[in-house]
Amino acid sequence: MRIKDNINVLMCLLAVRPSMAHASAMDGSQLSIWWGIPFIGLLLSIALAPLLVPQFWHHHFGKIVIAWSLAFLLPCIVFLSPATATDGLMHALTDEYIPFIILLTALFAVAGGICVRGNLHGTPGLNTGLLLMGTLLASIMGTTGASMLMIRPLIRANDNRKHVVHVIVFFIFLVSNMGGSLTPLGDPPLFLGFLKGIDFFWTLKNIFPETLFVCGVLLIIFYFLDRHYYGIGQEELPQWQDPTPDSAIRLEGKVNFLLLLAIIAAVLMSGFWKSGVSFSVFGAHIELQNALRDVLLVAVTLISLGITPKTARSGNDFNWGPMQEVAKLFAGIFITIIPVIAMLKAGEAGVFSAVVRAVTDINGQPINAMYFWTTGFLSAFLDNAPTYLVFFNIAGGDVAQLMTTLGSTLVAISCGAVFMGAGSYIGNAPNMMVKAIAEDRGIKMPSFFGYMAWSTLILVPLFALTTLIFFR
Repeated sequence: MRIKDNINVLMCLLAVRPSMAHASAMDGSQLSIWWGIPFIGLLLSIALAPLLVPQFWHHHFGKIVIAWSLAFLLPCIVFLSPATATDGLMHALTDEYIPFIILLTALFAVAGGICVRGNLHGTPGLNTGLLLMGTLLASIMGTTGASMLMIRPLIRANDNRKHVVHVIVFFIFLVSNMGGSLTPLGDPPLFLGFLKGIDFFWTLKNIFPETLFVCGVLLIIFYFLDRHYYGIGQEELPQWQDPTPDSAIRLEGKVNFLLLLAIIAAVLMSGFWKSGVSFSVFGAHIELQNALRDVLLVAVTLISLGITPKTARSGNDFNWGPMQEVAKLFAGIFITIIPVIAMLKAGEAGVFSAVVRAVTDINGQPINAMYFWTTGFLSAFLDNAPTYLVFFNIAGGDVAQLMTTLGSTLVAISCGAVFMGAGSYIGNAPNMMVKAIAEDRGIKMPSFFGYMAWSTLILVPLFALTTLIFFR
């Protein structure tokens, strides 16, 4: 779709202005399950269309996203009110989608400007070491930044191997998800908790044992699985030719490390500084510190594009294709998820009342194992950031209590949101970006359900063991 067409569609969506009626938040207790059809339809399109009609999907997925978005917005205008549709749309865009995409774009551009030259031989030991490095970096520079920095060197190190799909799958498990569980910078759900008042180092102090266990087990499984496939490859291709022979490692575009620090500083600023100043945009209230953060992130993106040597980006085969795909798909997800989140927030009064009852015992006390699995299951298919907020509020939303007496419940919610974002391609934004980059490099990645077969086989037993150890 051309840029002009995208602008016209956006203007149509914003044509219903708040001045037409008083802003009206969506009441989830009044919604039936049918309002979830556009969201389910979009998920099924993402899952099935690339498998059944790949060429059509590749050329028209942006239009499909718009169609499902309108399938929610138009009935919302007609059967609820124009103000309700506008209020939901603007809050989804300004509170969630736009900051989300700005941060992802900044990390994508800056990490994509750091080129790791040279090549190492993708042995099981080296691959395990690279996954470990990426897992550690994920909590420092975010799962998106670590994924964009590490995925290309990992692919290049293994471009002489026939069996590499498992390498990318475990990369998504570890670097794109579970590695980001130790700081609010690591993954969006934890950052939202930080903005709500959770101490910056609370996650490091309280989720470290669970993270160490899950990531440690996955790295061990990966090493033995990779050794198995490495042996098969040597038997099948004893005289292979490496398209990128081994050579010394060096970095190009190192200035982007300073820009990564600027991204971290901007994010921290928006959490620590409470300006008390806000302004309204189409009925959505935007706080000054958040607007300043987003402006700084856009500036960092432009500076990176301007000062990074062209050879660094060409060395990474940098292009905007993966980011455009993520931006379009998540625009539809953030819009069509509006009624689903509203129904979940309605608690006992909504159609998802069974979810609320499932995480609470007869005495009204939280069941941590159920918080872990319910938050996690929904995070695998909804966006894990709003899902985290829903269960954060179901657990009471009292920051002081959640960091102390209900600390184990907050740990369960946090682990579920971050860990189980690896359950599907749409559980966390870097999942889809890594998939797109791998496919761009010629790796035949599993389909939506094919990937879920991997995650079900490996992650579900691991999470069951995690439950027995940490959440009984």
